[in-house]
Formats: sequence, C-alpha cells, structure tokens
Amino acid sequence: MWRSGGLRWGAEGPRLVWEGHGRERASPLVYGSGIGFRVVPEGERTCVGARGNACPVRARVPARGAQARCAECARLDRAHSVAADTIADDPRVYRVYLAWFGPGMVKVGITVEQRGPARLMEQGAVAFSWLGRGPLMAARRTEELLRTALGVPDRIPYAEKRAVRARLPGREERGAEVREVHGKAVALAGWPDSLERLECEVVDHFAVFGLAGLGDLVGVVSELAAGGVVAGRLVAAAGPDLHLAGEGGDVIVLDTRLMAGWSVTGAEPGTGMTVPVRAVPAEPDTEQEGLF
Repeated sequence: MWRSGGLRWGAEGPRLVWEGHGRERASPLVYGSGIGFRVVPEGERTCVGARGNACPVRARVPARGAQARCAECARLDRAHSVAADTIADDPRVYRVYLAWFGPGMVKVGITVEQRGPARLMEQGAVAFSWLGRGPLMAARRTEELLRTALGVPDRIPYAEKRAVRARLPGREERGAEVREVHGKAVALAGWPDSLERLECEVVDHFAVFGLAGLGDLVGVVSELAAGGVVAGRLVAAAGPDLHLAGEGGDVIVLDTRLMAGWSVTGAEPGTGMTVPVRAVPAEPDTEQEGLF
C-alpha cells in the first residue's frame, strides 16, 4: 500500500508521487497511456501532517477537501508559509509573475526564484511571463500594486480554469493578454526600488499540459472513497488536474489534491470510475469579461 504525495511538476513533466515503506517513489505520467488505482477498502483519509512532520494524532479529514490537513496541522503549515507574511526577513530572491488561464483570466503572483516555473505549472497556467524579481516584501508590494491599480486578481478558481481548457485560442492570442497586462504593469508608478523590472517573455504550457485535441469535460471527481477506483486514459494534465478519458471517450477530471491522505493500490486502467463524479454542463459558458 502506498499513500499519495500528490502531483508534482518539473522539467521532466508531471509525476504522481507516492509515499510508503519509509521511502518515496514517483510515477511519470505519459499522455495517451492508461493509469488506475484503487483506494484501500476499509481505509479512511487521514491528515498528511505539516512541514515534513506526521500528524501526531493521525486525525481523520473530510473526503471532499482539497487540503488533507487537520486544523492544527493546517495552522502550523500556514504559519511558516510565504502566503502568511510571517517571514518578512526571508533572504531568498522572489519573482513576480503574470499567469494566463483562459480569455479574461490573468492573475498576478509570486514564487521563490530557485523554483523556476514549477509554481506556474502547479497552478495550471497555460501561459505566463515574469514581471519582476527582488526581495520578498518588495515582490509582495508589487503584487498588491497590480491588484489595486489594475484590478488583476491573485487567485482564479480551479472550476473556471477547467471550464475553458478545451476551448482555448491559439498561441498568439494566449500571449496577447499577458503582454498587454505586462505593459500596463511596468508603466505604473509606485514600484519598490528594490524590485527589478523584467522584460515580457511569454512562456506557453499548452503542449506541456497536452491540451491539443482535449475533449469537453463531462464530469469532475467529487471525492474518493474506501474501495473506490479511478482509472482511464490520461489525455492531459494541468495544475493538480488529471484529464482522464473513459472507454467511450468522455473526459473526467481528477483533482489529485483529493488523493492526499488516502492509501491506494494499483488497478487496471480499463476498470473505470467507481468513485463519486459530479456532472458538468456539456457546453460551459466560456464568456469572460476583459480585464480592462
């Protein structure tokens, strides 16, 4: 039995990480190949702990939550995160980025420079460009500047990202919004002196995510359950999402964050889905208001 460590992105592409028997292993994901796993019968979803430490009470956590941590471990994890603004003296270099997920969906964010574009792939950014680099607090102030001056959000719900992945425009249009917002951002007054402006160079993840020819989404796995099976042919992956096609070609998304905290075993790719799946509209409304 192995416990899911989630989906990880890197230069080698997407991998599913598994923890167990005192070690960790990774399963590279190949588009077009079959994947499958079964949640251990009679099992339950337990807290994954925080900051490399196991949950001291192995608390049970809800099956539908994207974060498999109990309240105490979640508090500990956030207390040491960049998002909590509790490490203002962090000496590392940070980068501010603009990420594009679909028409009208551009967000601003920051990531530590040494991680490169991994954070963008983890979020499912189809296109992005760096905007600036410098100390953490300067990056934070620049992020806030874009939110207040340009109305660029720092979060976009995953449901909205998924709804448009099968209907994305061409590469030039994907980069056009990023270039437009980048130009407006670097022209703003009020940038911190310690943050270096970076030229706009759009990076496109369309091929990396395997989105060419992606069919419309018909369902989303709502939760895993003891004894449940997830199986299918992998057609695309973006952020934490795996797009799996069944025997009839229907595409169902598994948010791999739902796997955290469960113990699983292997299953044949042709087994199909026996976990709860939430239906989505056959033709989702993809109209998005422009940012400006």
